Amino acid sequence: MANTIDIIVPIYNEINTLENVLATLEETDFCSLKKRLILVDDCSSDGSRDFLKSPRCSEHLILFHEKNKGKGAAIATALANSDADIVVIQDADLEYKPADYNKLLPVLLDTEALVVYGSRLIDKSSRSSFLFLSFVANTFLTFLTNVLYGTKLTDMETCYKAFKKEALEGIKIKSTRFEFEPEITAKVSKKGIKIKEVPISYLGRAYHEGKKITAKDAIHAIFALFYYRFFN
Repeated sequence: MANTIDIIVPIYNEINTLENVLATLEETDFCSLKKRLILVDDCSSDGSRDFLKSPRCSEHLILFHEKNKGKGAAIATALANSDADIVVIQDADLEYKPADYNKLLPVLLDTEALVVYGSRLIDKSSRSSFLFLSFVANTFLTFLTNVLYGTKLTDMETCYKAFKKEALEGIKIKSTRFEFEPEITAKVSKKGIKIKEVPISYLGRAYHEGKKITAKDAIHAIFALFYYRFFN
């Protein structure tokens, strides 16, 4: 029975939201699981790094990259230091509400599911929070995932992904940037694991507010989906 949860937070230049996100995660009850925050700074230059070194963060596991590698690399670093029964991922911005994990976790705790995604697209009211091109790219990438891997997802690119420890066994993350999302989806799907989805809320950021994903990342995601389907 699951008792512990590791909350992975990749961080790159998020000083404007980091303290708020951290406080929210500390206050949120994750279905009464014993939680640990693993914060990975990807060589921030805006003060995030100094904040993480302060006594304010001393109760959490803090890991640092000495050069910027990307979100996928930060998650891989955290996974290498995780030993909890359940692992979840939380971006260091305010686009997602940590309380929504209490919609995903019961599915892991009360059923035989090994992986659960929080979908921003099951509930149509969340679609208005997407930038238009982000919505189009996400819809296409999710469609391509379903075609290539036989999944029935509505939101492959969601940050909110929850895994039982056994789902991640034997998986080594190679992605360094945002192609982590298609890679992990591809690899758990190829293990024969069915990914469950539950609806979550979403408040997307604009680029001037710090959003980092670009059209180039969408191209990398397409490549990753084909690569892990046919060549890896």
